[in-house]
Order: sequence, then C-alpha cells, then structure tokens
Amino acid sequence: MNISGATALVTGANRGIGRHFAAQLAERGAKVYATARRPGSVDLPGVEVLRLDITDPASIEAAAAAATDVDLLVNNAGISTGTNLLDSELDAVRRELDTHLWGNLHVVRAFAPILGANGGGAIVNVLSALSWFSYDGSNAYAVGKAAEWSMTNGIRLELAAQNTLVTGVVLGAADTDIMAGADYDGPLTDPADVARAALDGVEKGLIEVVVDEWSAHVKSSLAADPAEFYRQLLAT
Repeated sequence: MNISGATALVTGANRGIGRHFAAQLAERGAKVYATARRPGSVDLPGVEVLRLDITDPASIEAAAAAATDVDLLVNNAGISTGTNLLDSELDAVRRELDTHLWGNLHVVRAFAPILGANGGGAIVNVLSALSWFSYDGSNAYAVGKAAEWSMTNGIRLELAAQNTLVTGVVLGAADTDIMAGADYDGPLTDPADVARAALDGVEKGLIEVVVDEWSAHVKSSLAADPAEFYRQLLAT
C-alpha cells in the first residue's frame, strides 16, 4: 500500500519504536492516530492522540469508534516482565500473553472490519526474534511473542479475502526503554531503523520484515538441529 494518504493508528506511540512509527508515518504523508495508555505522554506534533490500552477492551472499542477511517494498523504496544516460566509468579506470565496475544488480537478484531470497509489496508505486528527461540530470563516474553507470531500468520489467512496485508516485523534487541537495565551487552538496533524497515516493507507488500542480522540468523537456524543453536547460545 501507499503510505502517503493513508490513515494509520499506532499503539504504544508514546515512546520507543512506536513513537518512531508515528513520526515516520506523519513524515510520509499519512494521517496518524498516536495512541497510548496515558495520552498525555504522547508529545509528537501533527498527530491525533487517542487513549488505547490494549489490555482494556472498553478502550479498544472506544478507539475503534473514534478512528473509523483507519486503513493501516500498527500493533506495537508491548511489555517485558523479565520473567521465566517456572520460578516466577504466574500473573507475570499471564501479563505477557494478555498483552502480546489477547491484547493485540482484540485490537485486530476491533479494527479488521474498519480496514475491510476502507479497502483492505494493512496490519503491522511488531514481533521479536524471541518468537522463534527462548532465552533464560525472558521465557515468558518468548511465549507471548511466539503466540503473537502464530496469531499473525493466522489472521493473515483470515483477512486475505478482504485484501488486508498482514506484515510481521521481526527484530532482535532495539535501543528502547524495554532494554534499559536488561542483562544484555549485544548490539542494539536503532528503533528508527525498525520503523523505517517495516514501513518500507508495507509499501513493497511484504508479509514479513526481518530487521537485523541476529533475527535472520535465528530464522535460518530453524531448519537445522536446534541443539546446535542452543549450544551456541549457551556458549555466549
């Protein structure tokens, strides 16, 4: 689709990758609804700010009622509880799934009819290389992102009839607040580059955008013996 002239809604647009999505969409000539749980935290000029908490069904429905002209939906909002599966509170694991799977699915269900009525448009789901592997200390996040990745593939099939492009954006670690203080000393991708690659991919009609070398490496490992990948991972 052509970004110029589109009407986009971005979740989690107050910071990080979401803020760059909203800014770049506006720069490319789109009308932008920049949403956040706390609307006052969005400080971008030239956008329309809406409250949207993807774990709050009432706020999702209110945003959908206010933004009936959307033809590009960017599901960016997310969390990272930094927890594992066996030794953490189950509520933390549930928060990951409530956000990445159920929250994003509810947003898609609310906006899919709007996209269809407006010609099909596109959905961008911001995923993670952790959709494809697990990492000690972030296993709850990996489960949530794996579920979101699978959901992305499913809705792509279900929305094909209404001509909605569904693009999954896969990245490793980005230089955002989520990574601040994390036990990680590897390279960090500029969040502006993530948004740019994703929007370029939408304009090219891509169903998947793999942003960085690490994500490409993880994807390529899936066809091989997983023992080798995890042996290398544990050695780093």
